[in-house]
Formats: sequence, structure tokens, C-alpha cells
Amino acid sequence: MDNDKFEQIIARAVGNIREPYKSRLQNVAFILEDNPSAEQRQKLALRHDQTLFGLYEGVPLPQRGGATKLLPDKITIFKNPIIAVSHTEAEVEQQVGQTIWHEVAHYFGLDHTRIHELENKKNSEA
Repeated sequence: MDNDKFEQIIARAVGNIREPYKSRLQNVAFILEDNPSAEQRQKLALRHDQTLFGLYEGVPLPQRGGATKLLPDKITIFKNPIIAVSHTEAEVEQQVGQTIWHEVAHYFGLDHTRIHELENKKNSEA
């Protein structure tokens, strides 16, 4: 899959972020990279056998203390790991959507426990 197609999938996933999160998402850049860098993997203390689909880098909203003049937060989506676990374009779209939601949740200060609770709630409503 070429980068243009993958960027279209990212754009759709960003457009599908559910409320109330979507309207409160500000000053966030969504970046496409082939793979996480060595520095990113080291920062997260990832083992060689661990996969990273996306990464939020910035100051989560609850920790900003009202500060407004910050550099844009960055959410990076890693193409090759997503392609590696996906067999179809539909699976790519699903994984990208899930990854975008997960990283946006970090922007809002949610930890993994709360993210999974919300994902389980969403899945039970579907």
C-alpha cells in the first residue's frame, strides 16, 4: 500500500473520532512514518519482539495547567507494523482507526486501563 492511500485511511480515521473527543482535539499533528525510530523504541523500552502501531508525543491536556502556547502534540502512525498484522485493506483501516483512537485517548490523559474500558464499552454497544 502506498503512502497516499495510507494517508487517506489516516484522514478517514481522524474524521471518525467520536465525540466529545473530536471537537476538543486541537493543535495535534498526525504523522505517518514507516517504522518507529530507534530513539522512540528506546524511550518506550520496547523489546525487539514488541510492535508499535502509533505513538503520542506531547503534553496531555490534564497536565497542561491552562498553558496554551505549546508546540503541537504529535501522533505518529507507523505503517509497516500495521501492514504486517493486516491481511486486507479493511483490516488496515480497522487497525489504523483503533490506533488513532488509542493515541488520541493519551492526548486526553487517559491511561491504558481507561482506554480499554472505553473500548470494551464501545464494542459492547456495537
